[in-house]
Amino acid sequence: MVSEAEPINILNVSREQLSDWLVERGIAAYRAGQILKWVYRRQKDSFAEMSDIAKDVRALLPQHFRIPRLEIRAMQTSADGTRKYLFGLADGENIESVLIPERDHYTLCVSSQVGCAQNCGFCLTAKSKLRRNLAQGEILAQVRDIKKDLPRPEQLTNLVFMGMGEPLANFDHLMGALAIITDSDIGLGFAAKRVTVSTAGLVPKMLEFGRQSRVSLAVSLNAADDETRSRLMPINRTYPLETLLAACRSYPLPAGRRITFEYILIKGVNDSPEDARRLARLLQPIRCKVNLIPFNPHEGSGFERPPEETILAFQEVLVRKHFTVIIRQSKGQDISAACGQLRARSAETS
Repeated sequence: MVSEAEPINILNVSREQLSDWLVERGIAAYRAGQILKWVYRRQKDSFAEMSDIAKDVRALLPQHFRIPRLEIRAMQTSADGTRKYLFGLADGENIESVLIPERDHYTLCVSSQVGCAQNCGFCLTAKSKLRRNLAQGEILAQVRDIKKDLPRPEQLTNLVFMGMGEPLANFDHLMGALAIITDSDIGLGFAAKRVTVSTAGLVPKMLEFGRQSRVSLAVSLNAADDETRSRLMPINRTYPLETLLAACRSYPLPAGRRITFEYILIKGVNDSPEDARRLARLLQPIRCKVNLIPFNPHEGSGFERPPEETILAFQEVLVRKHFTVIIRQSKGQDISAACGQLRARSAETS
């Protein structure tokens, strides 16, 4: 696990791995929990500050581990309070995280990959293709660092894995990060029901995810027929609607929870009343809610946002079919709002 030549990022290490490492050196396993609590709960960046750890252990730890922060390469704040971070990674790559103010709390949109391989037609991140998966520590650092940046860190209560990348394509690192994110003892202490992982529809990983995790699932659907969905989302050619929705019907939902279906409304593509009626028929047997997301235009997309009356008419069809439907208004319109824009602009100027 540990390279003797160079200290490794402790955010990439699980509690069990750290316990084993300590025991191998004759140090009590429970010290792992104490150390990680200093890292995540108390936000310390130096082992020297860990006052309940013996001095000789505090001296040993930095020889093998480090507690890094991400480099903030750019930050933009919208008039509505939305804050977009461009983080620099150790290998020179960039990722984005977006902090969204709600009425009495914050939601953080977290990235899981550098770029994305799904090539969805409406997504700016897809244009940069997949560069690599994020390590567990790079996922965790987005949450840890932004939490520390807030005047009242306790106000960050919700996480959505809807940033750059397909989270389930980076399954192992995602699961490792979620274990620490939802650990209320030594980790970041988020309630599982307030953490949502969004997928384009990687069906086998979806079902594995449901068996292993109690965090919430969102499925990016965006069309109610295979022809349209395959045009917007190439993954539909591998896992068409019938396969995807069968997986959603059998998904092991925790009691009282629902799958969220995300549906980006695109003018003239998937926004007609007939599209809404078809969507209602598809989702009828599934315990779910629907988030309608009017398309957020970005340069070179070729798509447009529907008029407000079209959006409301689409919602009304679903409401009449007894679905819970939320229209998710885009925030941060004045700060490179679409995911990937800040990174793209950084690449253009570097």
